[in-house]
Amino acid sequence: MSPKPFRFGFQTRSPLVDKSWPDTARLIEELGFSSLLMPDHFSDQWGPVAALTAAAMSTTTLRVGALVFGNDYRHPVVLAKEMATLDQLSEGRLEFGIGAGWMKTDYEQSGMPYDRAGVRIERMQESLDIIRKCWAGEPFSYEGEHFTITDYEGVMPQPVRPEGPPIIIGGGGPRMLGVAAQNADIVGITANLRAGEVGPDAVADSMPEAFDAKVARVSEAAPGRVDDIELSSLTMATVVTDDREGTVQGLSDMFGVDASQLTDSPMVMVGSVDQICESLIERRERWGFNYVVMQLLHGAEEDLHAFAPVVSQLTGQ
Repeated sequence: MSPKPFRFGFQTRSPLVDKSWPDTARLIEELGFSSLLMPDHFSDQWGPVAALTAAAMSTTTLRVGALVFGNDYRHPVVLAKEMATLDQLSEGRLEFGIGAGWMKTDYEQSGMPYDRAGVRIERMQESLDIIRKCWAGEPFSYEGEHFTITDYEGVMPQPVRPEGPPIIIGGGGPRMLGVAAQNADIVGITANLRAGEVGPDAVADSMPEAFDAKVARVSEAAPGRVDDIELSSLTMATVVTDDREGTVQGLSDMFGVDASQLTDSPMVMVGSVDQICESLIERRERWGFNYVVMQLLHGAEEDLHAFAPVVSQLTGQ
């Protein structure tokens, strides 16, 4: 797998503290980030479709997308039309992320059935097939195990590019990573979230050795297209600090893992600008991660500015 140039995404649930949403999007663009991304849950966050549309309309180069849309939350015909519309409004700046759904509380609080993981993955695969057919520009019917589409003529609007926007699929377990490797333009490698929450199991599955196996699974599942795939990592905590050792120790106590392992884990980016840049280069060499998506612990603007030199130094390198 040949290394690809670095680019950076910023994931947020809502505007930065004391900043409007359009101003947040414009700042992210000004600081050199490639994309603004949002999660898709029912808890403490803004609605992603409306927010991403507003972000796209407030910027000119920033890519937008969800990391990722929960498949069970929207019918694929509905999602296909919303995403094609957003792609048109943004003039082709959509990155379309889709996943099988994993957070148990979303299902419990909304009253949706939380089917076993295999069923959710199968349903997502059918949805992706349907969405691609919606974007192909021709009427179609579809008969699957989970969805039936009959003489659907919803051919407007179409995405900007004939092949559609780039597709992001995240995965942590072998089956989902295989689906991602075979279908996605961007594979987001995460912890296995089979427990339905970010708990001890997910943290343990975020250590370096676990990522060795995950990247190997992607290569195994898509040997013919692996060089065309971007590999992405999502950090749970990003802290720019001169006290790397002390900060990592505090995070390791919070997560309940060994500090030395946490330093090398893609789930965190901690240290000075130079230390973080060095770590990201090492991670790209080891795992191929070129698309680095960061989150802030507190959503403060000064923390985003503190990370901006990393973006400036590595983007395109």
